[in-house]
Amino acid sequence: MSAITDRLPPPLRIARHAVAAGIADFSTMFTWRTWTTAWLGRMVLQVVFFALIGLLVGDAGTVRFLVIGNAVMLAAVESMFAVASTTWERRAGTLPLLVASPTSPLLVFASRSVFWLATGFVSSSVSLFVGAAVFGIALPFPRALLVPPMILVVGTSTYLFASFLGALILRAMEFRNVVGNVVHLAMMAICGVMVPTDVWPSGVQAIAALLPVTHGLGAIRHLLDGGGAGPILRGLALELTVGVAWYVLAMLSIQRLVDRGRSDGTIEYAD
Repeated sequence: MSAITDRLPPPLRIARHAVAAGIADFSTMFTWRTWTTAWLGRMVLQVVFFALIGLLVGDAGTVRFLVIGNAVMLAAVESMFAVASTTWERRAGTLPLLVASPTSPLLVFASRSVFWLATGFVSSSVSLFVGAAVFGIALPFPRALLVPPMILVVGTSTYLFASFLGALILRAMEFRNVVGNVVHLAMMAICGVMVPTDVWPSGVQAIAALLPVTHGLGAIRHLLDGGGAGPILRGLALELTVGVAWYVLAMLSIQRLVDRGRSDGTIEYAD
């Protein structure tokens, strides 16, 4: 395995080691048994909880809307954990070493937290199909088989957005958990998860259009409603565009932090 790794291009080799470091971090928080029984079970119950609210205040259509929205949102929720985990390098005191290396620190940041993307994908996909089974929601076959790849698009877009927020939080690490939680709750409110986006004023809709989840979730709903390929592909393209745009801002933010740290020596251990 080490021989194969040595033959990889340097960026891929660095990314591989960063991913391995992230998985090691994950293994200190969960075993596969505790993650499956405690975390995944909690995520499924969260979808069930919101669907039960739908039963109380609405009809079968409301329940379907909430199950799909909240299940897809789980991919974004876990991807947003990357906001906090981006700060782990600085807390460990290794950020100065990353800055001194010839590789962009963002490559390490983007790779070391990618396990959140993987776990979010599983949580979201499982919760969708379990929630649909529990509440008797018909998911059209074989269209439903296309939903997990689309969930991965939503998770990836959110992960890129989280990279931008993490780059900002490196300057104020005491807010690492607050920012991630507040932002993902705001996304749940305005991105079409709990209510359709068109219930909001035009200004809020404009903000939602600039955030992950909105376009990807809309594409998934369109797919499950039997819509045509054009709007679905357009929604996925917009979802990826939003994520890439935020990642470009993340690159600029990290570069500014690195340049400033090199000039004034402000990159240090921080808690």
